[in-house]
Amino acid sequence: MYHNYLTNLAHQANVIAVSVQYRRAPEHPLPIAYDDSWAAIQWVASHVNGIGVESWLNKHADFERTFLAGDSAGANIAHNMTVRAGVNGLFGVKTVGMVLAHPFFGGKEPDFFSPVIEYIFPDVKIYDDPRINPAGAGGVELASLGCSRVLIFVAGNDGLRERGYSYYDALKKSGWSGVVEIVETEGEDHVFHLFNPDCDKAVFMMKLVVSFINPVP
Repeated sequence: MYHNYLTNLAHQANVIAVSVQYRRAPEHPLPIAYDDSWAAIQWVASHVNGIGVESWLNKHADFERTFLAGDSAGANIAHNMTVRAGVNGLFGVKTVGMVLAHPFFGGKEPDFFSPVIEYIFPDVKIYDDPRINPAGAGGVELASLGCSRVLIFVAGNDGLRERGYSYYDALKKSGWSGVVEIVETEGEDHVFHLFNPDCDKAVFMMKLVVSFINPVP
């Protein structure tokens, strides 16, 4: 499913796509997935001088123009990695933008998703931790987001729809100096673009991602 989506994205946007296979809960509870993903990003960054182990990245990657993206839990991870990049930096790598599709974030109050969060991240105070609820506590960490452009997708029938809007609102108020856009797909559910990639709305969503990566001057 993801392989087909990324192959299509790489073809249409003319980009190199690196997919991260992080360890997952419950066998490996959070924050392991965050640490695995950061290690993968650092591995990519190790190619910036053309001496990494992956020749394709050495020869073809443009490290002045990178993007982080994900859907659902992957969108949560993409956000957290972009914050880390903003705080810690990535030598020689410039993260231009971030794409969050139907992001899985926590909220201020317990709800349908709270037991899931407590299960995969048992040691965290879910309503305070910015890794789970970046819009909480005034969205303080959002100001450190290490990119200049953000594109957020939400789906009209998705139970996480409001979380996407909360993130959008908090980011705009955080003092972050970039540009954020949010797009809602009416009548669709969580990650519909993966389950039905050939439908008109999924095709349109892909076009928006491609345009975000390759904006018209």
